[in-house]
Amino acid sequence: MAKENKYQNVSFSSVEEMLEHIPENERLVVELLRRIVTDCMPHCSEKLMFNIPSYKQHYSVCFIWPSAVKWGKVPREGVRFGFMRGDLLNDDGTYLQRDGRKQVYCRDFFGVNDVDIDLLKSYIYEAAAVDEQLYLSKRAKKR
Repeated sequence: MAKENKYQNVSFSSVEEMLEHIPENERLVVELLRRIVTDCMPHCSEKLMFNIPSYKQHYSVCFIWPSAVKWGKVPREGVRFGFMRGDLLNDDGTYLQRDGRKQVYCRDFFGVNDVDIDLLKSYIYEAAAVDEQLYLSKRAKKR
């Protein structure tokens, strides 16, 4: 592990190292979510951002944040799955948690049985389409 930063008590060099650090119940959820993301976005890149897995096509699309990877002193349970542009997704407010945020919307999972795979996939496919639209729109403006 590399040096810590002022907001986190850990610093990982790889997703695999992060997986070794977290408890088994969170690891199982993270591994399931990683498979779902790569099934939906096979050409995305996975990298650590703030010591958690983050997924990018053209821009950052989503992230997986196990509660064992702390941020500051805010206690949290489960594994958070977040959409960087959740504000652009079709959500009536019953599935994704906003918690006062304007752009990043999330869902917390406490076990693999909490994950409605088909529903989550529909959100990921939509987020990937939004990412593509944002990219094409930006590209068209440059012409």
